[in-house]
Formats: sequence, structure tokens, C-alpha cells
Amino acid sequence: MNSFGVVFRVSLFGESHGPAIGVVIDGCPAGLQIKPEDFTADLKRRQSGGKGTTKRHEPDLPEILSGVFNGVTTGAPVTLITRNSDKISSDYDEFRQVPRPGHADFVSQIKYSGFSDMRGSGHFSGRITWGLVAAGVIAKKIAGPAEISAKLISAGGSADIEKAVDDAIALNDTIGGIIECRVKTPPQAVGEPFFYSFESAVSHIVFSIPAIKGIEFGAGFAAATMRGSEHNDPFVNSKGATASNNAGGINGGITNGNEILFNVVVKPTSSTGVDQTTFNFSEGKMTTLKVKGRHDTCIALRMPVIVEAATAIAMADLILVDRGIHGKRSDL
Repeated sequence: MNSFGVVFRVSLFGESHGPAIGVVIDGCPAGLQIKPEDFTADLKRRQSGGKGTTKRHEPDLPEILSGVFNGVTTGAPVTLITRNSDKISSDYDEFRQVPRPGHADFVSQIKYSGFSDMRGSGHFSGRITWGLVAAGVIAKKIAGPAEISAKLISAGGSADIEKAVDDAIALNDTIGGIIECRVKTPPQAVGEPFFYSFESAVSHIVFSIPAIKGIEFGAGFAAATMRGSEHNDPFVNSKGATASNNAGGINGGITNGNEILFNVVVKPTSSTGVDQTTFNFSEGKMTTLKVKGRHDTCIALRMPVIVEAATAIAMADLILVDRGIHGKRSDL
């Protein structure tokens, strides 16, 4: 399945080295003002080009194919694509016989009976997150006035991100990182009990981002070391403001109006320049794999805007679900 959402439903399509990649957004409310320039800032943040990122560079220009007329959403599905141009597919020829450790090469061949597109990791590539970021631009319009911001707070286990990246480059290896995401002025009472709580919706889509390996809300895993009297967030006024925020702005799976806070763990990029000893499936013996191609030293550098987009998509869907049940948000 390549879709997420109940009402605001996002479907990703395309492959890393195919003609184009994109996203279809069904359930997008009519009347939202959308123009191509709206996508520029967030798509640029996702692009490569900085130190520690891949040398593959795509223009990432958005084309709006449907769902927008005269600069306004019509209520029909919104389709956005961008063309792939900077491709070197020959770098991936050997990975059918020698699947890369940490990648989807092995499992995708089993799942799709050997027919999966291996070029640039195909549909499993981080390139597909272009569609998430594009959808996130629209979702942020629905989630407003909430302000969603994410940043990389550590890389390779260090708060000195630049040094950590430099060290990894010198070793021809890769590193991961931790992304902090905050949502200021979120709407109250967004989220459903149990199976579509705010945490479960956000976690679902965040874990759909390639390389994500963990998430914690508020005090997170540190809550296991706290007493209830420490972890509880006492209310300080009639609007629901709290003296602390160990819950991360969520009670019972529903937003309480305080700042939403969560951290996300990003693993090291699997395609490392260090030689790896692994299994050659065609020869039936161990071999040394030297991964070719263009890859990020630290993919976490480009993750903050993707995490923001995922959060916005989950929020937009929960807001529209809530409107359907309780008739709220008459501005949409």
C-alpha cells in the first residue's frame, strides 16, 4: 500500500530513476489557494547540495496536473509530479546478486518476485519523499495556524553536527541523527482514541519515511524513570496551559493545545563507502561489496522538512476527520 490518510489521503508514486515521481492527494478541501511557487521553499530544503549530501541534483520543479484551477483547489484529487533527470542507473546493476546490507534490495526481490526496480532503490528510495514534502505544503495550509518546525539536533551522537559530518566524510562512512519537531499553537482536541490517536497517526506516517528508526513524544523514554507526580503536567489556567510538558502536548491521544514535541531517530545511510563483507546470492558465497553511486553521508541533514511535512499531513487528516465527526473547523 502506498497511501496514508482517512479523509486527506496521500498516495505516492514513481521510482527513483523512472521518468517522474509524484503524489496524488484525495480529499483535499476546495478553495485553498495553491500556486507552484508555494512549494519552492520546502522543496529546496529537501534538496541535496550541501556538505554531507548526495551529489545527485534534481531541479525538483513541481508540475500541478489536476485538482487546481485558477490557482484554487477544486475539490478533485490534486496530482503533483516532478521529472527525474540526473540518473546513473548502471551503479545499481550488481545489487540483485549482492543485495546491499541495510537496504530493501533483498526483501523487495522476494516480495515482488524479482520484478522490483532496483535503479536508485526504485520505489524504496528517499527520493520518493519529494511527494511527502509537496503534500505537506498543502497540508500546512489546512493545519494552520499551527506552526510546524523541525531541526536536526544531533548527528553521529554529537551536538556538533558539522564536525560529525566532517569526521564521517573523512572515514568515507555514514552517520545518523536525531530530529526534533515542534508544533506551536496547535488546535485543541485533534486526534481519536486508540487506533487513530495523534501519536499513532504521526508515528505511522513518520515511520513511512525511509531511514526512520524511532520516535518519542514529550519526555519519551525518560518517562520510564519518572514518578507519576513528576511526569504529570499540572494545568495552570482555564485554557488548558500546563506547568510542564512531559506529555508532549497530547493526553489520551488528543492534543491539549500545548506545544506538541517529539523526537525522531534517523539511522545512518545504508550505502556506506566502507567495504562490507556480505553474501553473493548468485555465487552462493561471501564476498566484499563496495557500494558505488551517489549517496548522503548523513541523510538526517535533509530530514527536518520531510518530518514537518509528515506531521502536517497527519494533522490535516485528523482535523478533517474531526470536522466530519464533530462539525468543527468551519473555515475549511
